Amino acid sequence: MSGHSKWATIKHAKGAADAKRGQVFTKLIKEISIAARMGGGNPDTNPRLRTAILKARGANMPKDNIERGIKKGTGELEGVNYEELIYEAYAPGGVAIFIEVLTDNKNRAAAEIRNILTKAGGQLATSGAVSRLFKRQGVIILDGEKYSEDAVMEAALEGGAEDVSASDGIIEVTSAPEDFESVLNALQEKSFETTSAQVSMVADAEVTLDNEGTAKVLKLIDKLEENDDVQNVYSNVAVPEGFEAA
Repeated sequence: MSGHSKWATIKHAKGAADAKRGQVFTKLIKEISIAARMGGGNPDTNPRLRTAILKARGANMPKDNIERGIKKGTGELEGVNYEELIYEAYAPGGVAIFIEVLTDNKNRAAAEIRNILTKAGGQLATSGAVSRLFKRQGVIILDGEKYSEDAVMEAALEGGAEDVSASDGIIEVTSAPEDFESVLNALQEKSFETTSAQVSMVADAEVTLDNEGTAKVLKLIDKLEENDDVQNVYSNVAVPEGFEAA
């Protein structure tokens, strides 16, 4: 998976991201709502909603929150109409960044994202310049200090996973997008709790920078992720083993 995504999950696994838990839930509810609005509130007949619910389950979101998000999307509860946008950009050092946005004000979102990029020395890219560097892949993260890699591997491979790897206290399970649901279900049936689970954009090749350059890129991505309109940020930066942000 992308270097930054792995860095983010390392921070989460070590407890440093707990303060962002509420923000994560807010973004997940937004994702569930728009899926329900576009394709109806039944996950059995709405693949996008089913995927959003699986992502929420992977983040251990309470069932009540998930149901509230669906009802906002179907109109049973008052909600906001969101628009989906994609921004492609470059960070300093030539690192590619793919930004997924759900917003109720695209002019505000565009201005804020452009401002964040400019302040960090980044810039928007032409459409397609960055997206071609990524592919969609199921990515499930578990706490490597809680579970053994072998135990996770056994359950994940039964579900159809492509690969299982462990590093820096996390276990990462990857799959083809169409196998994501069966792999997550196989893990949860064996009572494995996941740190995160989603179909992500994964870089085909990563860009390696020195520690200072890496820190600048990660700071930029953190700023983007803190923006309420931004749903997901993917990059192709390679985070060095043992890297510690200043």
